[in-house]
Amino acid sequence: MNRIYLDNAATTAVLPEVLEKMLPYFSDLYGNAGSSHSSGRSARHALEESRQTVAECLGCSPDEVYFTSGGTESNNWAIKGTAFASREKGNHIITCATEHHAVLDTCQWLETQGFQVTYLPVDHYGQISLRDAEAAINDQTILVSIMAANNETGTLQPIEELAAICRDRQIPFHTDAVQAVGHMPLNINLIGCDMLSISAHKFHGPKGTGVLFMRQGIHADRLLHGGAQERGKRASTENIAGIVGLAEALRICCEDMQNKCRRISELRDLLLQGLLAVPGVIPTGHPVLRLPNICSISVRGADSISMLMQLDMAGIDASAGSACTSGSTEPSHVLKAMGLGAEDVKGALRFSLSALTQAEEILYVLRVFPDIVRNIRRSSFESPE
Repeated sequence: MNRIYLDNAATTAVLPEVLEKMLPYFSDLYGNAGSSHSSGRSARHALEESRQTVAECLGCSPDEVYFTSGGTESNNWAIKGTAFASREKGNHIITCATEHHAVLDTCQWLETQGFQVTYLPVDHYGQISLRDAEAAINDQTILVSIMAANNETGTLQPIEELAAICRDRQIPFHTDAVQAVGHMPLNINLIGCDMLSISAHKFHGPKGTGVLFMRQGIHADRLLHGGAQERGKRASTENIAGIVGLAEALRICCEDMQNKCRRISELRDLLLQGLLAVPGVIPTGHPVLRLPNICSISVRGADSISMLMQLDMAGIDASAGSACTSGSTEPSHVLKAMGLGAEDVKGALRFSLSALTQAEEILYVLRVFPDIVRNIRRSSFESPE
């Protein structure tokens, strides 16, 4: 059996049909979309055709789609851009304690620039309280940024309700939907958000390409200066190959989304139930309001590093949480915010599936995992302190 890849929340394989769609823009169709000659016009056509595809998939206007280098840039632009554009109105931002570091670190930097940030707490499932969110709003609040789905646990946040609260108060609402887009039905018009971030490599597109949806009428200062690309709001020569790949990957993922989600959920549930049969394994995250592709657990009496090494040797790719903080010795800020104890945080594992995941791969994991845990516990018990 080939290696089993269950770290799709970190990144996904580029689909063959996506790569095929991209290849001409590395060879024959390499024109700059800003040029007026035939090659430039071909690139411009591909750019705007991709923008239309993304808009149709997300349920918004093409004029509200801005291409970026990925989720981190999109989050930075939405938060910093709105903060500085709204500085005369106020200096207060609301976010959540379990956000991705692309949001948390941006907010922490803004605090050094004189902004005030409220970090909403979460319950033991990782969800915020709408009551807490509404109570945190004051007359200085200029932005609320809450992720759609957590990258470590898959827990969903009530973003439609949050968007409605913000709309009533005339406060821009941004959501980091990097983990959600391509893995669950999502329509911007139904959500009602003002800004939304996505990243292609999370749904079988290329790395280095993303989108910031920005509703018409929302004002956010530009992050990059130089050219007049993206309607004068985001300087830099457009990555046509990446943008074409993003649009094609999103189009494919959004086809028959309900059935795809059902199939992945069934595999995730098969995996989770099998893992929970191992003594000392507990689930983390919300039991129902969660992404269909993320299985988050904690294994008592075993540490994440040892388990990941043993899984790797068995041909299985998984993670202990966010790949963006891999190598860090700090325990998961997400699990700590959820109130998990030190032992449970130490034993955290995340298996994340995709449309490419097969049932026989899940069954193989369930065959080898009990022995891995048993061996680590035995080794830990026998080792001197």
